[in-house]
Order: sequence, then structure tokens, then C-alpha cells
Amino acid sequence: MKIPQRLQPLVEDGLVDEVISQLMSGKEATVYMVSTGDHIQCAKVYKEANKRSFKKAAQYQEGRKGRNSRRSRAMEKGSKFGRSQQEESWHNAEVDALFKLADAGVRVPKPYGCYDGVLLMELVVDADGDVAPRLNDITMSAEEAVKQHTELMVHVKRMLCAGIVHGDLSEFNILVDKHGPVIIDLPQAVDAAANNNAKKMLIRDVQNVTNYYAQYEPSLSETRFALEMWALYEVGELLPDTPLTGEFIDTSGEADVDSVLQEISAAFEEEQERLDRISSADAPEE
Repeated sequence: MKIPQRLQPLVEDGLVDEVISQLMSGKEATVYMVSTGDHIQCAKVYKEANKRSFKKAAQYQEGRKGRNSRRSRAMEKGSKFGRSQQEESWHNAEVDALFKLADAGVRVPKPYGCYDGVLLMELVVDADGDVAPRLNDITMSAEEAVKQHTELMVHVKRMLCAGIVHGDLSEFNILVDKHGPVIIDLPQAVDAAANNNAKKMLIRDVQNVTNYYAQYEPSLSETRFALEMWALYEVGELLPDTPLTGEFIDTSGEADVDSVLQEISAAFEEEQERLDRISSADAPEE
């Protein structure tokens, strides 16, 4: 296919030999299949901020540390230089998270590097060598649903142990290869210790995944993995090999009804935004 403008510099620099095809185009990025030597990889081309639809980006960026104090101040002031640094931070967040999570034993695509807003990473394939399907594109038995859900809870736990919450996890950004689920799309990943929204995002991530698998095994909807993980994390007792039961009893006392209603309202608004992004995930690039 014709080489997209954003990939041309990578071809000229020898990082990419050929652009084979476009895999998908969403509101945040367009992903291509490319060849480098004898290897087939993915090239994720991030769209500019004014062309992205990812709302409330500020709450995801809370707690991210700048690479130096000048850049951090510029990002806070919102200057032209600061905006460019925010874009670089958005791009680097995913590649940094991928490297960190791969080291933590989380199943994510292997990253190779980010160059001028283009992330090069492993192409996840199925048992036949074809591009692995997204979780929402496959069906399964109740037994397989329990197996995959259990595997994902282990990976979410490992992510949290590594200090990372995905922030937008659902059946639409999980691939399934011959070994099981692979977590993708991490530019909005948040620092679990430094972001005040981390607990809420973790709960939403786990609920999204659980709701999907519960259509095949309804008993999964009764599990409370997110609350169990967070309670252990808060007291420093969550480790990569900590066994989880999926059970949690809230002993914090009487509920604050107003806070609960606010949480429900915020969750509904965020779910609508997520569904809007999903509906346009496979839209042709303009």
C-alpha cells in the first residue's frame, strides 16, 4: 500500500521496510502492519491531540512525572512547548507501560520503541499466524470464560503490583492468541499511587471485563476482584503471587449516599464516552 505520511520517516531511516496494510483506525490512533527485515510488526500512529476524541485526558495524566522540571512547568502552563511535551508524554506513556508490564510478566505486545509519535511493537497473532482477534469478536464456553477471566485477573493484579492501572480496559482492547488474552492500548495508563482516580479506574476496568465474560458464565458477575486487589494494595500486601478469591466484604461503615450517587453518575458518563469511542473504533480514517 501507499506509505502514509507519518510512516515515511521510519521507512527512510530503515526502521520500516514496507507498509503492508492498515489494521484499524480509531479516534486515538491508526494501526498498520509493517515489515522490518524478516519480521512483521505493528506500527501504531498516534493522532494529534486536536484529532483525538479521548475526553478527560487530564485525569489520566494526573501524577505522571515529567522528564525534567522545565518540561513539567511548561506542561502545567499549557504553552506551545508544553503542549508538545504533553503529546510526547502521551506517546511515551504507552511504550513505557509496555516495557514495564512485560518485565512484570503481564501479557502485552512486545514494544520496540516510539519514534516521532509512532509506536513499533509486536504483532499479536493466533494459532494460524493470522492477526489475533479482539475478545469481543470471539465466543466461548462457560469453562473457557472462567479460565480467561481468571488469567486476566492475574494480569490486572500484576499490573497493579507494577504500579499501573490500564484505565480503559474492556473486551475491545484485549486480543486473544493461542495462549490466551493479551492486553493492548495503554496510552492512558495511570500511576496507581499518584493518580487520585486510580481506584475508580481499576474498578471500572475489572467490571468491564467481568461483564463481558459473565454473559458466558453468569456467576462471574458476583466476583469482587477489583475491591479485593485494591484493599490489599492500599496496605502494601498485594504481591504478584498473592492468591485472590474474588470475594470482598466492605467494613468501612455506613455508606455515604451522596458520594455513591456521584460515583454512579460519573460512571454512567464515562461509560457513554467509552461506548462512543468503541462505536467509532473501526471507522475509516478521514
